[in-house]
Amino acid sequence: MTSLLNIGSPISAFAFNADRTQVAVCPNSELVHIYAIDPSSPATPPTLTHTLAKHNQLVTGIDWAPKSNRLVTCSQDRNGYVWEYDPATNSWLPELVMLRINRSATHVKWSPNEDKFAVASGANLVSVCYFDKDNDWWSSKHLKKPIAATVLSLDWHKNNVLLAVGGADNRARVFSAYIKGLDAKPDPNPWGERLPFGTVCADVATESCGWVHDVAFAPSGNAVGFLGHDSSWNVFYPEQNVVATVRAPLLPLLGAVWISEAQVVAVGHDCTPVLFVGDVNGWRYAGKIDEGKKASSTSTNSALAKFRAMDSRAQTTPQDTDLTTVHQNSITSVRPFGPSKYVTGGVDGRIVAWDALDEVLKRLSIA
Repeated sequence: MTSLLNIGSPISAFAFNADRTQVAVCPNSELVHIYAIDPSSPATPPTLTHTLAKHNQLVTGIDWAPKSNRLVTCSQDRNGYVWEYDPATNSWLPELVMLRINRSATHVKWSPNEDKFAVASGANLVSVCYFDKDNDWWSSKHLKKPIAATVLSLDWHKNNVLLAVGGADNRARVFSAYIKGLDAKPDPNPWGERLPFGTVCADVATESCGWVHDVAFAPSGNAVGFLGHDSSWNVFYPEQNVVATVRAPLLPLLGAVWISEAQVVAVGHDCTPVLFVGDVNGWRYAGKIDEGKKASSTSTNSALAKFRAMDSRAQTTPQDTDLTTVHQNSITSVRPFGPSKYVTGGVDGRIVAWDALDEVLKRLSIA
């Protein structure tokens, strides 16, 4: 585990560049800050290199395309921007995207080929955006029916066509986001053969699932997982037409990332990443990854000093609110950070990189 950044204010969105030497962060405002970091030297302080100021309300989504090095942002101001770095002027140049939405944007994500991106919104739709060469601007097409509430999360299939969508209507869906003239015809897959734009390839819900806070395709693309507000992890397997569900004894989970086909790390209001393991035959909650610092035996002198300090302030109960976990508040998002690694960010303003799960698996007695 390595603490990469602490901005001291809640993080509403963040994203890393390809080599993990820069991170774009929204400090719960209309701004986006870009920091230069050195993951191999955590003691080296991050350096603020750029501030992107184009939105006029809270930035809710950031994604950084690893190959083209383009940033995309979305905001509660209902706008999206694609940012390109200009080395000649050492600046990021914004280009407005025509999202055509009348409610806040909530999430944004580049497709694997980086030739389009999807923006979720409170307008009960998803804007699939692509560059229109004829008109020289970013245009969009809408995925609407049967979405019936705010869209909260998105994930692209590795074939660059299928898009997983989750939201406040308590369902997870897989749509075709095929753009004629842009996308190649996808190879046969379990989600369907004919995939014109807007095709609903899956529409899944579970009992008392509640809001779907996050969706994520498995590495193979042959399954999609989603987190329910009831702290459940659900995986839909289209070939078997089966939904495997497990509920964890936790506060609601907000984000998930696949480590392998059989391992998923999820984060949420319990301030620690947790692990789920399983397959088509069933999933189970394995436990918390961050156990927290072990409580040490308090010496008589330090305990006496603590009570004297309480007495001097007329306190009757201890006021120490520090948690034993690395994160000191809800973890709102988790992203991949290399093979078997991931990075988390949350309300405490921290961005933390987590190493491979080997030691965790041993502790949890998982082979």
